[in-house]
Amino acid sequence: MEVGPRDGLQNEATVVETTAKLAFIEGLADAGLSRIEITAFVNPRWIPPLADQAEVARGVRRRRGVRYAALVPNVKGYEAAAASGVDEVAIFLAVTDGHNQKNINCTTAEALLRYQEVAARAVGDGRPFRAYVSCAFGCPYEGAVAPARVVELAAKLIALGAYEISVGDTIGVGNPRQTALLVRALKQAVPLDRLALHLHDTRGTALANIAAALDEGVASFDSSAGGLGGCPYAPGAAGNVATEDLVYMLEGMGIATGVDLEKLARASLALEAALGRPLPSKVLAAMRGACT
Repeated sequence: MEVGPRDGLQNEATVVETTAKLAFIEGLADAGLSRIEITAFVNPRWIPPLADQAEVARGVRRRRGVRYAALVPNVKGYEAAAASGVDEVAIFLAVTDGHNQKNINCTTAEALLRYQEVAARAVGDGRPFRAYVSCAFGCPYEGAVAPARVVELAAKLIALGAYEISVGDTIGVGNPRQTALLVRALKQAVPLDRLALHLHDTRGTALANIAAALDEGVASFDSSAGGLGGCPYAPGAAGNVATEDLVYMLEGMGIATGVDLEKLARASLALEAALGRPLPSKVLAAMRGACT
């Protein structure tokens, strides 16, 4: 799941123009990415960089075989996303009350109750929905998080009807051993084909953690083109693992991704120019001269 247009841009100080966002999304699709989270239908006061959510969702040029997703925080957001024609939606909550209170102003239990109606609407409409479980490896407000808490929440979200659970290292504190142990615990409650990882690269361990998860049978990962991103409610968090870095590693391991790395780099470089700063992807840095 490519999350650059949403998770990547939500924390940027520079507000990217809608036309540049649309070109970015189309470039990602042209590179072969088949699941792209394009925006979030949240109150613009919360996340001003995504205030053009409806314009982006309606303006993107649809490509056969590509699913366009949007994040939604509540029923109102779901209705707006559905009206804009997105293929699927995502809901989000943290394992910890501390992060949820900062992010969505409620406890984890209250968030689950709030999302029951969203889930019911999505299921009733035949629109797939995905669920993010944030702070699964550690929380900026509560510290270490026990795997059992992650498993319990993931199981409840599966019961709501989520087609996939994206388990997040929101602040990038995880290590390969922790990743393997967490995945082994999750496999007891979540089928492997419904489990994804969403790893921020704050401390440079995201690729190592993905390699550990691959050994445990996980085959779905979130990534952000160029390494864009961060979380407004997780101070100091870096972006999600860079899509270029992930594709390079997987292809080098003999795992076909279907992604054209040069086209992907060109899409990231175009957005880099719009932001006016270099993006952190290591592979993108290595390719920058050849792609300009």
